[in-house]
Amino acid sequence: MPETHIQTAFDRDLEAIQALIMKMGGMVEAAITDAAKALETRDEALADMVRGNDKAIDELETRVNEEAIRVIATRAPTAIDLRTVVSVMKVSGNLERIGDYSKNIAKRATVLTQMSQIHDTAPAIRRMAQAVELMLIDALDAYIKRDAKLAEDVRLRDAEVDQMYNALFRQFLTYMMEDPRNITGCMHLHFIAKNIERMGDHVTGIAEQVIYLVTGTLPEDNRPKNDRTSFQKALEE
Repeated sequence: MPETHIQTAFDRDLEAIQALIMKMGGMVEAAITDAAKALETRDEALADMVRGNDKAIDELETRVNEEAIRVIATRAPTAIDLRTVVSVMKVSGNLERIGDYSKNIAKRATVLTQMSQIHDTAPAIRRMAQAVELMLIDALDAYIKRDAKLAEDVRLRDAEVDQMYNALFRQFLTYMMEDPRNITGCMHLHFIAKNIERMGDHVTGIAEQVIYLVTGTLPEDNRPKNDRTSFQKALEE
């Protein structure tokens, strides 16, 4: 009877933590959408809202970590249960980083409102952001359902995001060479595209945690990467 009581308490605690994860995931999904929309529509108020909401995402990550540590300290979880708690902390960490990148995009979107628009780059960036958001939705769905197959599908889709980033990178180079006045704007747009590409990496990290949670091991093969850009390190933040 005591063991059943302890296990029930653990399950209840874990459900509460996972509810926080899903709330955090919903906020991050909205941040991705709103940051890309703020860029495309040149909406400074929306960009400011994304930046302001990042604090709430950070606070949720702190709550998740605090609750996870409390569960480890008070419930003495078994090896399998401990794996679940650790994965929760890693998922929240990836979500927090995606939120940070959304905030960074919003900051640069605000700067870009003061500049002339550069061709059709904003819609292309929005499509890239949508691809990452759909990956995130599926990764969180896979997490809740413990669906390793769906998680692996998300993991493989990161290569498509890399291809979109490569195409944008080539566009930016072309626009800068055609007109030096485009250089500053294109540099900001490049950082935005790179932030979205990194979001894809963090979503892939969530998918890999799902695989670890279900199978007990992380994928042994290196995640597929199609980032072929040059002098990248010099441009990174």
